[in-house]
Amino acid sequence: MIDYNDGAVILIDKPQNWTSFDVVNKLRYVLKIKKIGHAGTLDPLATGLLILCTGKWTKKIDEFQAKEKEYITEITFGKTTPSYDSETEPDAEFGYNHITNDMIYANVSQFIGTITQKPPMYSAIKINGKRLYELARKGKKIDVPDRQVEIKYFEIIEINLPKITCKIICSKGTYIRSLAHDFAKSLQSGGFMSALRRTRIGDFDVKDAKDIQNYITEFNQNKE
Repeated sequence: MIDYNDGAVILIDKPQNWTSFDVVNKLRYVLKIKKIGHAGTLDPLATGLLILCTGKWTKKIDEFQAKEKEYITEITFGKTTPSYDSETEPDAEFGYNHITNDMIYANVSQFIGTITQKPPMYSAIKINGKRLYELARKGKKIDVPDRQVEIKYFEIIEINLPKITCKIICSKGTYIRSLAHDFAKSLQSGGFMSALRRTRIGDFDVKDAKDIQNYITEFNQNKE
């Protein structure tokens, strides 16, 4: 049996509609431990790799969070949303029939390297002690400071307009939602992130992660 109170690293394939804290709280209850945290938030609509640390391994959380991330994302052209993803209803419509495959491939290069992006209003960033998403849900608009992030790899996997599927490798702090928004804008259209899956954090791969329900089932079986 793993001594979770002493310390362990747990790789979970986060299901859709769970928050990262939902996963933490569930495992805290099941494993009967107090010291547990995650290394990098995933939005509720996103799936994929979530690293959890318990006991002495919680000291490694900042180190794991700083590692590069790999994502598979879907961008839908023709509409924008306030949250830059499908969590909120569309707020504007745009044409996309002018977009060609060649335009899409040609625009990738301007989003590789160090780029400047503005985090979405619907994010967990704190401004004057308040989470941005709390302010956004109250209808308040804040001038969110731009930030520099690094896009190390950007590949178009599939084009099936109005949707495209991309593989992104990026630095800590990158908002794929903002990247989707800005990429569509660069094509004289609007767009939002319609799906997101995190496949890797540093050397940790989602292929080595477990579904949370399966993890809990195995844990309970090993206790018996």
